Amino acid sequence: MIALVTDSTAGLPPELAAELGARVVPLHVLLDGESFVEGVDIGPDEVAAALREGRRVSTSKPSAGAFLDVYEEAVAAGAEQIVSVHLSSAMSGTIASARVAADEVPVPVTVVDSRSLGMALGYAVASASEAVASGRSALATAASARERAEAASTVFYVDTLEYLRRGGRIGRASALVGSALAIKPLLQLSEGEVGPLERVRTSSKALARLEERTVEAAEAAADNPLGLDIAVQHVDAGERAEALRDRLRERCADAHEVRLVGLGAVVAAHAGPGAIGTVVSPRVRTTPPVIGAAAV
Repeated sequence: MIALVTDSTAGLPPELAAELGARVVPLHVLLDGESFVEGVDIGPDEVAAALREGRRVSTSKPSAGAFLDVYEEAVAAGAEQIVSVHLSSAMSGTIASARVAADEVPVPVTVVDSRSLGMALGYAVASASEAVASGRSALATAASARERAEAASTVFYVDTLEYLRRGGRIGRASALVGSALAIKPLLQLSEGEVGPLERVRTSSKALARLEERTVEAAEAAADNPLGLDIAVQHVDAGERAEALRDRLRERCADAHEVRLVGLGAVVAAHAGPGAIGTVVSPRVRTTPPVIGAAAV
């Protein structure tokens, strides 16, 4: 039996996490120094309001003890191995906590650095779940998660770079800070961190380019025989995100799904109110190939 673990930045609603058989270790949001558990004590709306009010907002990783509690719970439920899939180590020390806890568990734990977050991580967890359900080994399950995460394209728009800068999660996009007042930047996840993609003058043009970039990524993955999924993610920008989702459904009709997702409280703390992003996630093979099948 293989147990699957992820963290709250995957943005999986509780019912979807339960459907995937994934245990979720939450990160924390600090408001004016007081700690709140993501998805339990605080959500993205409260974070967006706090940012607009100018309150001190920061985030913190789970402790090794929090991971150990979840791992031991899985072992008590009969797990013989654990695959633990998490957000990029370039943006958080969550992976480090998971690895410390993994050394204390009496069963093998494979910790996967997805080099991603949000639904790029969520879809990686979904592929890992499919691999477990099909009887794959822990190593094959981890490989499915890595492959799905690596294949994903994540692009997003933020109203301001200030929240990324404050939180230290700005990565290579720091080159844009000096001109931040004059642009509405498009950013991407590249090599596990935030990087610059385009400089756009207005929010309407930025959202139009976000749409075009998403369609281009979907078209580039169109030859994937397993198909792809798309997610539109946002922080307190539901109407604009929903309109984008509807347009992408029309323009990317071959996608298995175009899902609308609110980003979690931790990601909201760094992206800020008004942020909108998309994930194009080609599916990967999670079942063993059929040996001796006739070529088509």
